[in-house]
Amino acid sequence: MLQRLGFPSLGSHRRFVTAIGVDAVGSGVFMPVSMLYFLAVTPLSLVQVGAAISAASLVALPAGPAIGALVDRLGAKRVLLAGNAMQAAGFVAYLFVESFAAVLVWTVLVTVGRTAFWGSYGNIVAAIAQPGERERWFGFLGALRNVGFALGGLASGVAIAIGTDLAFATVVAVNAASYVLAFCLLLAVPDVHPAGHAHLPGTWATVLRDRPYRLLVVAQVGYSLPMMVLNFALPVYVVTLLGLPGWITGVVFTVNCAMVGLGQGLVVTGLTGRLRYRVLLAAQAAFAASYLVFLGAASLPVVLASVVVVLGTVVYTLDELMGGPVLGALAADASPEHLRGRYLSMIQLAWNLSSTVAPLLFAWLLGAGTSPLWLVMLVVAAAASLVAVRLGSVLAQAGQPVTNRAEPVAA
Repeated sequence: MLQRLGFPSLGSHRRFVTAIGVDAVGSGVFMPVSMLYFLAVTPLSLVQVGAAISAASLVALPAGPAIGALVDRLGAKRVLLAGNAMQAAGFVAYLFVESFAAVLVWTVLVTVGRTAFWGSYGNIVAAIAQPGERERWFGFLGALRNVGFALGGLASGVAIAIGTDLAFATVVAVNAASYVLAFCLLLAVPDVHPAGHAHLPGTWATVLRDRPYRLLVVAQVGYSLPMMVLNFALPVYVVTLLGLPGWITGVVFTVNCAMVGLGQGLVVTGLTGRLRYRVLLAAQAAFAASYLVFLGAASLPVVLASVVVVLGTVVYTLDELMGGPVLGALAADASPEHLRGRYLSMIQLAWNLSSTVAPLLFAWLLGAGTSPLWLVMLVVAAAASLVAVRLGSVLAQAGQPVTNRAEPVAA
């Protein structure tokens, strides 16, 4: 079944894949109710909850580079396990929070744990996948996480409908349990840290002097910032500015998850042979087209606007299907194996910066009306397209074709 959808054979990696799926379901349960949970179980206001979460993200931001160095020194598996343990502990502590300080402290722990997870995750995927299969593996695991988020989101919807403290506490407990289960599954995963890395040359200075890779990090920002639109901007735009029914946002997320879950492998298969930087260009074109569709919905009646928003989501998701696997594989292929932890932590830093900036930036732009957000995002797409073109000429791996079978990739 997986092969028919264009996904790789799991082979001996079933425990790792299962752990990623369990983690995604647990995260999907909590993400939609994160703000609501703290509002329900603490005396904090919405502004205080938002401030605690944003402050935690800022405090945890420097953890990314430090975790990259730990991955190179200790191995990705140990860091991944530590990240799972930290998140499990943080969510257990959430069951007892009552103050701003408590929410801040435990959210810092959870955020650092999540950073440890993502800072080591790419290294493990790069190690278990042959160079010629990396787009398939990154695409498959991304699709799996999307399906997990969707299933978790359905469960969280039940908790929101019930609305009691016990229902919200159950969501938190389930998420904590998912991290514990994932931790146990990952114990059996072989360590992918090759012996002898400590004696190979290279430091942070090596990473920072790598100009082509720095440009790749900029390209990652050009992808990860727009990826925040679906979670942070679109629900507000649809419900508040367009005045559409709230259930439209549920349809939007369902369409996105279904397309990624069922179509990711098929898209990667269809991209085989296309040059990577051109795929990134096509992805930015899909982003730009979706922005124009969303903008056009503002001048339409409710029923037609609802249809157009869903259509815009389909176009928007095409970028996720094209850009995510290619950027993941490109980041792994372009990094030296013994410094991959540090290199991939720069990619994670791009994601963290985007997730820190996006809520405030999108809120400010949406507060100015229906047009500013989409016009600014069109500028971002144009700039990211220029970066992709430049990347194709300075980074050798960006000029290579997408592959979906195990074969050597030139250094």
